[in-house]
Amino acid sequence: MSEKRERPEPEPIRFYGTTWVDHSGGYLLRRTALGLGALLLAAAGAWTLRLAYEGSTFAGGGVIGVLLVVALGLSSSMAFSRTLTDYTREPGEARSDDAAMRPIKMIGFLGVLLAYAARSLVEAPGEKLRRAEYDRAVARHERRGAARAARRGNPAA
Repeated sequence: MSEKRERPEPEPIRFYGTTWVDHSGGYLLRRTALGLGALLLAAAGAWTLRLAYEGSTFAGGGVIGVLLVVALGLSSSMAFSRTLTDYTREPGEARSDDAAMRPIKMIGFLGVLLAYAARSLVEAPGEKLRRAEYDRAVARHERRGAARAARRGNPAA
């Protein structure tokens, strides 16, 4: 029985599908638009946080306002650095504090949005990981195909 195995399929990336493989289907336009959208959302979020800060200062908060700014700044910077490293980290490399970082990423959503926009300048966020995984799968598939082709023929010869 001769069964032909198909080439492995690339995994889609959110908002990009599988256009990241060959950069077709408006990939560059989509990457630019999503990066600008992330920057726009970050600006809207900063404006909202500014309103929250002004509300806290009206409530008579000298120290409260400073603590609020420090907490938001720290969580945004931590979320930014963690998100950027997550785009280049292998999926199997689970950190022990991933669950603990979820609230910090939610509070520091500005950092997450800015990291997404910064990564969009280079490639689709997560493309590097998916490309490495896809290239390994294709190489494995080609090696198996070559091994199968070498085994074909008359075994007695």
